[in-house]
Amino acid sequence: MGDKKTLGILGGMGPMATVQFYRNVVAHTLAARDSDHINTIITSRADIPDRTDFILGKSGDSPLPKMTADAKMLADAGADVIAIPCNTARYFQPELEACVRVPVLDIVRETANHVMQRGFSRAAILGTEGTIKIGAYRRVLDSLGVFCVEPDADTQSLVTSVIYDYVKAGLAGGEAIFEEIARRMFDRGCDCLILGCTELPLVSTADSRIVDSLEVLAYRSIVMCGGTPTGFDKEFLSAYEK
Repeated sequence: MGDKKTLGILGGMGPMATVQFYRNVVAHTLAARDSDHINTIITSRADIPDRTDFILGKSGDSPLPKMTADAKMLADAGADVIAIPCNTARYFQPELEACVRVPVLDIVRETANHVMQRGFSRAAILGTEGTIKIGAYRRVLDSLGVFCVEPDADTQSLVTSVIYDYVKAGLAGGEAIFEEIARRMFDRGCDCLILGCTELPLVSTADSRIVDSLEVLAYRSIVMCGGTPTGFDKEFLSAYEK
């Protein structure tokens, strides 16, 4: 364990997604005792302005200053690798990478690479309106030869409702809406569905065709920090065995 590194989690976007991500890291790290786990530093600044509102021009309050402040705080506290469990925050990836001297994992690129390595060819992307607008997944998937299918306006409104009206609001009932969203996207001929918002794993169903960006980020974080991944299913691990 001498090569073990410290993971910094830049969280708070939203808080439950941060909790779920850390739970994934702990649950999927091979450990027989406390000290076998990855050293982790977590920030969860709940007042980081909404990323989608800024991207869509609904707010002039940029989340970047608080995000860069937290990234620097994590690095100064000893983080060797930084993970950001928020897909929409990928809009600010260049600035975040530039403000620290440690690697900042790119959740979108890691997830897109995973999809490509699994052999999927027509991927549905579910995310916030901000993530869809910036086309982050579409551009990366296109570069990898994977066709990207985005929701139509009506389906996107359901995705937005699940994220904001259910998960972020702490209300139950989003699972049934998620199932309808998934059905619609698979009916459009998609062979996989990317959970491109870190709130969605909290309401998603178990399906080998669903790719959870939080799970991908957890796997890469464990590996980058010198831990041994465990407990991932066979289909998931097939992306890393080629």
